[in-house]
Amino acid sequence: MERQYDLIIIGAGPAGMSASIYGSRAGLKTAMLEMGAPGGKLIKTAEISNWPGIKGTHGAQLASDMFEHSTAFGSEYLYGNVIRVENNGEWKSVICDDGSSYQAKAVIVATGTQERMLNIEGEAENIGRGVSYCAVCDGAFFKDQEVVVIGGGNSALEEANYLTQFASKVHVVIRRDVFRADQIIQDSVLKNEKIHVIRKHRPVRILDDGQRVSGIVLSDVETKEEMTIMCRGIFPYIGQDPATSFLEGLHILDENGYMIVDENCETSCKGIYGAGDVIHKKLRQVVTATSDGAIAAQHAFHQIKGV
Repeated sequence: MERQYDLIIIGAGPAGMSASIYGSRAGLKTAMLEMGAPGGKLIKTAEISNWPGIKGTHGAQLASDMFEHSTAFGSEYLYGNVIRVENNGEWKSVICDDGSSYQAKAVIVATGTQERMLNIEGEAENIGRGVSYCAVCDGAFFKDQEVVVIGGGNSALEEANYLTQFASKVHVVIRRDVFRADQIIQDSVLKNEKIHVIRKHRPVRILDDGQRVSGIVLSDVETKEEMTIMCRGIFPYIGQDPATSFLEGLHILDENGYMIVDENCETSCKGIYGAGDVIHKKLRQVVTATSDGAIAAQHAFHQIKGV
């Protein structure tokens, strides 16, 4: 079955929901296609303290409020796993894995990023058995147990702090001797008595007892000497990759898979836009994602209506 819209938004994170508000409010026949729960990474974020006007709120609550707003002006919310986008001139085709397809005059891609795996022995088989990429989702399962967080950026340290409300001890493993996170987050981690920082080490192997994670083997980056930490939970936060495989062939991605867009968030394929974490840019935050969505939808409106 094929349905037609003025605007189709792929992804219902902050960028997609912002685009939905602006597109539908402008009178465009709009739909959001999402393969999971609306909210994107907001629903995996414990605390949001940099959303203007709100000093602090839970990510899931902000996601819920945004979603309610995103459909308030008539935008449709559709479930679908997009596998291909075709540029057919004035009309674009969006094809899902269940065979359904949609036609639109403009498409905004707001699919965000996916967490990067460690790709070490014992990781894949222990996902859901102690290996997790979402502390907010799974942190409560590790009450009074030791866990390990891999990574030294903002996400890793924020999640380490969050996990201390459940875990008896949180080990943070970084490859270098310095963090990449903002100073305020570093300070918070370093003064938390439950957090133990292990510098200049990298993970090489995850251990299990046949049912769930039992530990992790680390290697000193200089001496190559190995050490084992006994733990029940492992949370890798080593980076993210853009969810753009369905755009291959359109020649709108950079060497890392991020979308290349102009100041209007439009790609070199007229009528195909990118918004949020999925585009090539320096700052990936909720506030910048919503800005991208608004810019893309507003430009799409002017192009479609010719005003």
